[in-house]
Amino acid sequence: MSEFDEIEDEIEDDEQHGKGKAWALEKEKTADVAIRVQELSITYRTSFESTPTLKSTLSRLGRRTKLVKTVEAIKNISFEIPHGTVLGVVGHNGAGKSTLLRAIAGIMPPSSGEIVVNGDVSALLSLAAGFNSSLSAPENVLLAGLAAGMTRDEVLERVDEIIAFAEIEDFRDMPVKTYSSGMASRLAFSAAVHMKPDILLIDEALSAGDARFKVKAQKKMRELMETARTMVVVSHGSNTIKDLCSDAIWLDHGNLMMHGDANTVVDEYLDFMKVGKKSSAATDDF
Repeated sequence: MSEFDEIEDEIEDDEQHGKGKAWALEKEKTADVAIRVQELSITYRTSFESTPTLKSTLSRLGRRTKLVKTVEAIKNISFEIPHGTVLGVVGHNGAGKSTLLRAIAGIMPPSSGEIVVNGDVSALLSLAAGFNSSLSAPENVLLAGLAAGMTRDEVLERVDEIIAFAEIEDFRDMPVKTYSSGMASRLAFSAAVHMKPDILLIDEALSAGDARFKVKAQKKMRELMETARTMVVVSHGSNTIKDLCSDAIWLDHGNLMMHGDANTVVDEYLDFMKVGKKSSAATDDF
C-alpha cells in the first residue's frame, strides 16, 4: 500500500468518525444565495491563570487561580451572500472576523441561530496550520483535497500545478517541517485556491509571501472571481478589500455595524477608527 493510499484510508476513517462535526452547516438548494447567516450568536468560555498578589500568596500559599471568562464573539448577526459575491470582512482585532469564518467553515458551532451554506467550501483560515509537518508537499495536498471531499484522482491531477504555483518544486519531496514559514504559507494558499471550491474562505492569506508572490496571489484571486466563485476575505489591508471585494461587512465587538458596497463600508470603518481616508495608513492597513 502506497503512502497516498494510507492517507486516503485515514481520511475515510476520520470522515466516518467525524460526521457529527457538520453541526454549523445546513445545505440548502438555493438558486441565488451561497451563504445565509440568520440571527447568529457565538459565545464561548476561555480560562486563564491569574498572577497571585501578595495577599493571595499569603492566604493561598502562592497557588495560581484559574479564572474563566465568557466571550461573546458574535452577537445576533444576520446577512446573506449571493453566489458570485466577493465579500470582505473588516474590523479591529477581536471584532469576531475569524470566529465568523470558522463558523461558516463548520469549525465553530453557533450558540444560537443558523448558517446555511449552498456549495462546497474550501477554507484557508490559518496558513499551513492543517499540514502534517512530517509529510511532503504532495502528501499534504492529497490530505487537504480528500478532507475537502475531492476524489484521489481529482487531487492528483492538481498536485503539480499546486506545487509549481507555490514555487517549491525543488523541495516537493521534503517534509514540510523543513520548509521556511514563507514556503509553507505559499503551499497552503496554492492548495486552497486550486481546489476549485464553490465557496472560498480566506483569513489574511493574501499577506503570505514576498511582494512578488502577493501580486501573484491577487491575480489568482481575480481569476477565481471571473469564474463566479463566492469568496469571503478577511484582511487588514484596505486596498485588498477595495480591490478584490464587491461587498463588505464591518464587525465591531461581535456586532454587525454595516453591510454594503466595499468602498463605502471600508471608508466608514476607517472614519470610525479615526484613521482618515487620506492618511497613508488608510491605503494599506486598518
